[in-house]
Amino acid sequence: MGVVVISGGTNGMGRALALGRAERGDRVLVLGRSRERGEALAGGSIAFLRVDLSSVAETRQVIEHILSEYEAVDALALFANAVAPRRIVTVEGMERTFALYYLSRYLLSFGLRPALDRAVAPVIVNVAGVGVTKGKVHWADPQLASGYSAIAAQLQAGRANDLLGVGFAQRSGSRARYVLYHPGFTKSGDRSPLPLVVRGLLAVAAVAARPVADAVAPIHQFLDAPPAAPVTAVDREKRLPPSFPTLDPRDAERLMDLTEKLLN
Repeated sequence: MGVVVISGGTNGMGRALALGRAERGDRVLVLGRSRERGEALAGGSIAFLRVDLSSVAETRQVIEHILSEYEAVDALALFANAVAPRRIVTVEGMERTFALYYLSRYLLSFGLRPALDRAVAPVIVNVAGVGVTKGKVHWADPQLASGYSAIAAQLQAGRANDLLGVGFAQRSGSRARYVLYHPGFTKSGDRSPLPLVVRGLLAVAAVAARPVADAVAPIHQFLDAPPAAPVTAVDREKRLPPSFPTLDPRDAERLMDLTEKLLN
């Protein structure tokens, strides 16, 4: 029995993973914004903490809580994300997609290191879009103050998460193995914020989408038997080489420097 922390675990793939780990006997802590969905999920070996992960301050508070309540964390699974058709700025001045989809994952990965390193075989699974080469980190304007679009924001945060895995392996000194995992298009997630036309197109595409159980199955494998390498990138069933363009170690160093400046 281990402790598994899941960000964005109140619906979709995160919820499925939480239920699956509980069935396997793990203690599961789900982090999410929806109190209604979280409390409906909680019970037995599943606990819920309400947190707005787009808030740096709230995310840091949750990290402190976890470190005080759990001696060791065996696995951290990162799912939290939401599409924002219009640019939203958080109270801390961050573009919301960047804050939720990337910064919260950076903070949880590095912040929970002490508890992860006390586990026997710790692992972090970052569920994003590794293997996709479209999009980029906008180094001069990571908050997308000019030229914002939902697609640009999602692609930027996805590319940043690729580099986060590499940067964590380079900088953290942690024993935790870092897995970047792209499940492919899955019947998962809340599409309600999207325009009606986009929701309609996605509903049509969802006919060919992977069932949630199929998309989550590899994550169970990563948690049960973490890879030997410090960082592993898997695009659906394909393992990517360290030389893959979005995993450049120099860009990872650059992003880690940029992130530290943004958070200080």
